[in-house]
Amino acid sequence: MGRTFIFAGNAAVGSAISPNLVKAGYTAAGGVPDADVILIYCETQGNLEDMLFDEGGLMQSAKKGAWLVVLNASTPDFARELSAIAIVNDLHSAEAPLVINDVTRADAFSDPANLSCFLAGEAEDCEDIEPLIGAIVGTVEVTGAPGSAQAARAAMTIQLAARLVACMEAEALCRVSSLSSASLFDFSLDQGFITEKASRLLEAVREERFEGAYTVQMCMAEVTAALMTADDADLILPGAEACMHLLELLALIGGGEMAPAALDLVYGDEALCAKHGLDWAQAEQTWSEEGRDSLDDDEPCSRRDEFSGGFGGYSSN
Repeated sequence: MGRTFIFAGNAAVGSAISPNLVKAGYTAAGGVPDADVILIYCETQGNLEDMLFDEGGLMQSAKKGAWLVVLNASTPDFARELSAIAIVNDLHSAEAPLVINDVTRADAFSDPANLSCFLAGEAEDCEDIEPLIGAIVGTVEVTGAPGSAQAARAAMTIQLAARLVACMEAEALCRVSSLSSASLFDFSLDQGFITEKASRLLEAVREERFEGAYTVQMCMAEVTAALMTADDADLILPGAEACMHLLELLALIGGGEMAPAALDLVYGDEALCAKHGLDWAQAEQTWSEEGRDSLDDDEPCSRRDEFSGGFGGYSSN
């Protein structure tokens, strides 16, 4: 073993996974030039590109023969590009985008049992780096050539996006219909209509557990990568796009650092949003500044009116 590692990118994710590497016998390096393996988790592909390719970035500062392991979602095209550039620079690269099994957990990244990943890269690189990846995730699925792990991650993200929207809309419908969502979803789980992951998500909504290590911003970055992947293939994904719009709205009113279960709040009333620190005035201001000019003068209601009182108010218009 004996390899040294360093983490680059989101410090909270690094703090969560690093102890598991140390526990497995790996040693934290003093800096990037000393590290055998550089683990990277950025919340956006743009941030990842800057971290790798800016002047003095990881591509320049990593020592020859080091590994660059990307743990966040990106497009397959970017993963293939990174692999090619790494080879030219006498580096190894692997894509190992993390998959959070239970997005409602406060310690989403620190328990390997709650993490899995796809792993792709040059064949010898995957074989060599897989034991280290196995120290931070419970399950590693090797997918093959560069780009394949990010393609698989995008497909998983689309499923998460669908689950998020379905859970929140079902919960909202139960609420306005005065139905017991707990009873309904217990029945749905027993009958196989929903998964255990969906059940945990709905439980977090009912208990108003809207904080966690895995955030709306992280989820948005993953959905963005999935949509970019589809766009590169001339494929339209209406469901994922709808989820993205809702996540953007939640971030706009102040929920970017909340857990994805907080998506339920955009279907709630203004008082419930205010209870959790969200401010619909932010959406009103944005729509009045950016959207109102596009409306006809005789429009019966402005987008500001539509958004006042939460997404439930928007839906009713």
